[in-house]
Amino acid sequence: MTIRIALAALLLSASAASAQQCGGDFGSFVNGLRQEAVNRGHDQGAVSAFFAGVRQDPATIRADRAQGIFATPFTEFARRLISENRLVNGRRNAERYAQVFDRMEREFGVSRGVLLAFWAFETDFGGFQGDFNTLNSLVTLAHDCRRPELFRPQVFAALELYEHGDFDPATTTGAWAGEIGMVQMLPEDILTRGIDGDGDGHVRLKTSPADALLSGANMLRGLGWRANEPWLVEIEVPQSLDWSLTGLETTRTVSEWQAMGVQGHNGPLPATNLQTSVLLPQGRNGPAFLAYPNFSVLFEWNQSFVYVTTAAYFATRLEGAPVFDAGNPDPGLSGDQMRLLQQRLVARGYDVGGVDGILGEMTRAAVQAEQVRLGLPADAWPTPQLLNALQ
Repeated sequence: MTIRIALAALLLSASAASAQQCGGDFGSFVNGLRQEAVNRGHDQGAVSAFFAGVRQDPATIRADRAQGIFATPFTEFARRLISENRLVNGRRNAERYAQVFDRMEREFGVSRGVLLAFWAFETDFGGFQGDFNTLNSLVTLAHDCRRPELFRPQVFAALELYEHGDFDPATTTGAWAGEIGMVQMLPEDILTRGIDGDGDGHVRLKTSPADALLSGANMLRGLGWRANEPWLVEIEVPQSLDWSLTGLETTRTVSEWQAMGVQGHNGPLPATNLQTSVLLPQGRNGPAFLAYPNFSVLFEWNQSFVYVTTAAYFATRLEGAPVFDAGNPDPGLSGDQMRLLQQRLVARGYDVGGVDGILGEMTRAAVQAEQVRLGLPADAWPTPQLLNALQ
């Protein structure tokens, strides 16, 4: 390392250390971002123009705090999101952009159903991409002290996009969390994974389906997507299965599951040498799937269990799978009951990722551990019986 580089690194480190990391007066916070941007080597004029109109957005904070839809059980959630209209439009878009999807599968190994599913759920195939001012949302969330480590870097990534001519701080809009374009990618992901799919010299995810789809596929590959492998397959499970082996924490090869009586619901199971998990979104009496390694990669796109499971299933529908067998799940918990359950689990020493009334992976793991302890069927589906047993 040269003296010049070492000095620059030292100045940047000192600036970052002294900058207001989150909270406090919003104007002072923005001034700290400006100074840090200059210290990072950005042009003073560009920095001033970029931050000139930034405003704190209370609507962004309200949206961040109100994500109750993810508390909906899988079957109901899937029926809400997977409409006949989305199926029809998905298949039409698969035909319309067949060349783009062919290229995507050839270069990145990501199946077209996966990008079609996210394109549908995120923006209804580009029809509604969000109307939050992106810069205001990013700076607001960076200032908020809930997840500044996620959003602060996105502000500087957006500044780089601005310098490339691919971001307008006044007019670029998107989701409340700062995602941009047809498949909703954060600025840092656009910088590192963006693909100029239509060859116009820019990565424009809001207006170019080729850019959006290829960028999304490239991002998935960068997150660990394994080329040309499955992600989710509907299965049938025997009632004699050891339910404590279900869930994403436990993996077995397909052949090992088959030896326990697991079989494909719509035909033979693919790829017998892969490590997979039996997924029961609503317990042993509800829908059942085999989750392949690629399924876990989707949590890097969205961390909601019910959203990822629904998107992964919808991707299979778009590629010809039939409607899943909903089964007859045991009654679940209301939102208030779920929060009470989470409080009781926390009191027993479990980390459930927050008392929010949402059955995420951490809550599911804690539920399954308590079911094992209590001698209940350990299928990770919380019931009133479990809630009463934890009093």
